[in-house]
Amino acid sequence: MLPKYTVLQKIIEGGLVAVVRAESAEQAKKITDACIHGGVAAIEMTFTVPGAAEVIRELADTYHSGEIIIGAGTVLDPETARIAILAGAQYVVSPCLNIDTVKLCNRYQVPCMPGAGSAREIVEAMEAGADIIKVFPGETLGPNFIKAVRAPLPQALLMPTGGVSIDNVGEWIKAGCVAVGAGGNLTAGAKKGDYASITALAKQFITRIREARGN
Repeated sequence: MLPKYTVLQKIIEGGLVAVVRAESAEQAKKITDACIHGGVAAIEMTFTVPGAAEVIRELADTYHSGEIIIGAGTVLDPETARIAILAGAQYVVSPCLNIDTVKLCNRYQVPCMPGAGSAREIVEAMEAGADIIKVFPGETLGPNFIKAVRAPLPQALLMPTGGVSIDNVGEWIKAGCVAVGAGGNLTAGAKKGDYASITALAKQFITRIREARGN
């Protein structure tokens, strides 16, 4: 298990988290391979996937040399967070704030990224000890929400999920996001077995993130 600060550093430096809703462990591995080839920093395996904990375990065993960081998504409670961590998840993402989940993650020094959709929720998540705030749902809030929030809260580390596409990823980064989470707009090719498209899209995402950062 990588130290907490190393996981956060890799996610922020890479700037792109692939949100995966795979139908099987095999499909998840193929998506992960495609993302690695595209330069993606981290995978978020959601707990909406049947047998998600076992999928995380298989991914953690396969990519144990640091090729990519494996995280757990759609974690609603501390019980699920602990299951994910024991399976090998190196960070935990939630669609909303559950303080007990944040406490558990902090207890085991695992980065926690709860969701928030308002300035009040963002502050509450930071006060609870969240490491990065998942701005959700991104398609509803938009990059202008990030700009507005960061005026009074420049210390907030924000990562939108939902509605992040190759066309607007640069706007999110320029608005002040430290990273973005991309789901179907990145991994849709998996449904047709077109994993090469995921690699190509990932490269484009990362290029646009770097351009937006001025790198």
